[in-house]
Amino acid sequence: MELFFTDKHKVWKVGDVAGLGRAELNALFERRRIPTGTPILLDGAMRPVEPVSTWFRSLALDGTDAKTMRSYAYSVLMLINFLLARGADLRSATEADIKEFRVWRREEAEETVQDASWDRDVAAIGRLYTFLKDIGFVDARPWRSTGRGLSLGSGTSRDLRVRHMELDQYLYCRDVGFGGLTPDASLDETFRGWRPHRNRAACELALLTGMRIQEWSTLLLPELGLLADQHSPTTDVDLAKCAKYSRPRTVYVPADAMELLDPYLLIERPEIVASAQRTLRRRSRELFVIQRVEADGTRVRGIFDGQTITRVVKDMTPGLRRLAVRETGDGLDPLALFVGRGGLMPTFSGWDRVRWRAWSRMKSQATHPGAPPLPRRCWVYHDLRHTFALRLLIFLTREALRDAERQDLPMSTLLDHMTGNPLLVVQGRLGHAHPSTTYRYVRYLKNPMREVDAAFRQWTAAGGASYITIARRLMNLEEPADATQGCLQR
Repeated sequence: MELFFTDKHKVWKVGDVAGLGRAELNALFERRRIPTGTPILLDGAMRPVEPVSTWFRSLALDGTDAKTMRSYAYSVLMLINFLLARGADLRSATEADIKEFRVWRREEAEETVQDASWDRDVAAIGRLYTFLKDIGFVDARPWRSTGRGLSLGSGTSRDLRVRHMELDQYLYCRDVGFGGLTPDASLDETFRGWRPHRNRAACELALLTGMRIQEWSTLLLPELGLLADQHSPTTDVDLAKCAKYSRPRTVYVPADAMELLDPYLLIERPEIVASAQRTLRRRSRELFVIQRVEADGTRVRGIFDGQTITRVVKDMTPGLRRLAVRETGDGLDPLALFVGRGGLMPTFSGWDRVRWRAWSRMKSQATHPGAPPLPRRCWVYHDLRHTFALRLLIFLTREALRDAERQDLPMSTLLDHMTGNPLLVVQGRLGHAHPSTTYRYVRYLKNPMREVDAAFRQWTAAGGASYITIARRLMNLEEPADATQGCLQR
């Protein structure tokens, strides 16, 4: 069996398929709507494996994103191959088969998985068997459930891992790693990085808005009021389709982030777009060529797949955003804020390459006197989101305390608590579905391990006391010296 993923643009690149021309292919796709990225499992005769392929299509029509479907597809394919090797299939599988698959996946496979990866496998298998039961393919799931959910899961509750930057670490990351400067903020003439203004602007935007990478990297120019025929840059962006779980929220973009975009927009972006014109023209048939953008930048109208369509900008998928360009008369201008080689929006893997190049540069400059301490592992873009959350939470908490002191109240009123609670404000800014997710940041407001380290250093410096002595003193268990001597004498 082989796994494939739908992409009608790749079909058109091949040319005629089974004697069908472009118009006939369009009509076929129109009759059978299969979203791009839908998995299809084919057998040795290149026929769809059922009912798994139908389940994949059901996931796609329910709006499951392509990345999740790809993960589910590989998990289910491994299960099917495991069952076939045992002379079983999805219908005849027993609880023992499924649990032995768990043992193989976690302990015996060529590449074993940890709790988080296994729980993703469980999610895929669980959704598959729910579908199979709903359509009558099986009578019930082949394993028992417990009161806490699926009995197949690891049972591990994973804590939020927060890594944030101090100011000197952030500036070093932004200006030295991504921007190509030296640690003392001077120009490094040996720097050979690509588009440092773009990369520095992306860092600043990620930090000062708290957006995830799939949110800030897919922004379009009209969302920030940056088209030539728009009046002034906006300070709010409405997220919808590109947000996690497509959960709508409004993001505030500070003036500092907009200001750092200027060098990139004035210097680097025009050069990138100009050098990419030949590539853009060659690919124009598969692009979404915008003919009109509404004055407020909320809707666009253009030609895609040979048809004239109108779309609400915030509801455009990342895939469609990447293909959106404007015909300006002087050439095709991508609608994406950040563009890369070829004139289109960089992919996540493209941004990852930028990050690793920046990390290599930061490590190479780490011995410079002006370089701050670096973590053991490479920074990731999500660390900027964590930094945003913690700095905002600290600031709002201090403001709330000052307000309470000024009012000389023993406790805030209910209305003040509801409207000004720092956790609720940060929750809304980050787009968390539950306050409990935001609450996990509280423990990072002050790192108790630093106090423990300091306490131990004081003790060891004072006289080399043992850890038992330190623990007893911290817990007030030590007796007075004369009492101790009395015990020893007795």
